[in-house]
Amino acid sequence: MHFEANQGEYRISTAPEGFDLARIHAFLYNSYWSPGIPIEIVRKAVENSLCFALYNNAQQIGFARVVSDYATFAYLCDVYVEDEHRGRGLGKWLVGVVKQHPQLQGLRRFMLGTLDAHGLYEQFEFTPLGNPSRMMEILRADIYRSRYRSRGGGEIEGAEA
Repeated sequence: MHFEANQGEYRISTAPEGFDLARIHAFLYNSYWSPGIPIEIVRKAVENSLCFALYNNAQQIGFARVVSDYATFAYLCDVYVEDEHRGRGLGKWLVGVVKQHPQLQGLRRFMLGTLDAHGLYEQFEFTPLGNPSRMMEILRADIYRSRYRSRGGGEIEGAEA
């Protein structure tokens, strides 16, 4: 069963058959959090996550992805609204719809990472880590640029230099 919300000419849906993978990839490829990400990785991430596409009429203009066990933990990531649609409260609406999803209720921990949208997420109960010394990570920030190169040393097909 898919989840959907409507607001005027805008719609948010979790139905994967409507996702514009090329458009999602184009945004993520140029984002600060996943520069150079190959489309194959985006496809795999979308297939294995709870995703929310934001549409203006039939055109996809935003996206959010949640990685979760649906019982105790969720991680919100890849949240964006395309530049020409920003400033209309759509990001706030998108995050609100994500937080309302029935499968994401009662979680012990819901996390995210952001460089510059703290004010947005604070409106939805997200706070800085209460005890960051308990959290650890393995971060390979440049993995898409270094790992996904062809054997000849060039970029993989479809990737920009």
